[in-house]
Amino acid sequence: MAITVQERPTPDQVHIWRQHRQDEGDAAYLYRRIAAAEADPARARIFEDLAVVEDRHVSRWEEILRDAGARMGPLRPSARARLLALIGRTFGWKLLISVLLSEEGREMRGYLRGARDYGHAAASEAALELAKESAEHAEQLGALLGVEGEPWHRTGSGGFLRNAVYGFNDGLTANFGLVMGVLGASLPQHILLVSGVAGLFADALSMGSSGFLAAKSEHEVYAHEIAVEREELRLMPDLEEEELALLYQARGVKAGTARQTAREVMRHPERALQEKTQMELGISPAGMSPLREGWITGLATAVGAAIPVLPFILLRGASAVWTAFIISMLAHFGVGAARSVFTGRGALRSGIDMFLVGLGIAGVGYLVGEWISRVL
Repeated sequence: MAITVQERPTPDQVHIWRQHRQDEGDAAYLYRRIAAAEADPARARIFEDLAVVEDRHVSRWEEILRDAGARMGPLRPSARARLLALIGRTFGWKLLISVLLSEEGREMRGYLRGARDYGHAAASEAALELAKESAEHAEQLGALLGVEGEPWHRTGSGGFLRNAVYGFNDGLTANFGLVMGVLGASLPQHILLVSGVAGLFADALSMGSSGFLAAKSEHEVYAHEIAVEREELRLMPDLEEEELALLYQARGVKAGTARQTAREVMRHPERALQEKTQMELGISPAGMSPLREGWITGLATAVGAAIPVLPFILLRGASAVWTAFIISMLAHFGVGAARSVFTGRGALRSGIDMFLVGLGIAGVGYLVGEWISRVL
């Protein structure tokens, strides 16, 4: 693969390399946390070995950054990594391993793009090497979870956690606004309870059905992506063959053999299409069933929607109002931090953003309820 070498990397490239360093450091931290919690010595050793490899990745990016003249501060686990460790302690380390499996797959594809696009010899070489090791890590994690084939294309527990977090977020936000609106209208507490419970069921049914329909629609998305890839193979066979060879190299195949294999595969269009969609696009229909996805999303929505209502079942008057407000605001911060697992943003910043959203919803809901009570 030809790489255009530039003398000095751009600031954007340096920023990406710093992020690679942080991601690899976070992975080492998490693998060591899993190793410390693992009762089986053989499995613990696997995770410790993975952490050592991630340390080596950190050193590789630090070397590249030093050569680029970039400054580096001390490397500490990010808030997101600490949140993931908390998830592992709370919900079980197997769930965290599933999240890390998705992370390794994401890193592999990101490194492959970097090897092609960086335009910097040392960084491109490092990206290709690390893409290969990320694929190997994914295979090791997949074996520990009992996943066959190319495990980074699976969505199992990661999909479960994502649906649960976003369903919870929707239920909490919508019903919190509804409860604050009823409070603003100064209606009796039994009216608030009826409104809150009705809102809970409405939100849960709405989100559950949306999750179900979204899962069904995903197959249409797959069909579209495959059609686009088929057209690219027809119109740009040389470029597609080069990318396919790069994908094989990332899986441990030597460069010469990878090019020869890619050339042979490209002679069979349907086989080439299957290889590209699986390895490059990560398309795999083996996710959760639409029915299960709908149930998970709907149930998580109901749990989130119950938070601002529950205090009014257990308490009365001002105690219920302030308890509902406080636990709802804390829940907004918590779900914002949890969303950082998928968005890649810092957990603290994401939590604060969601806290402010909740505060705005409370204010707007209350003012709208008060205004309606005056008009009527």
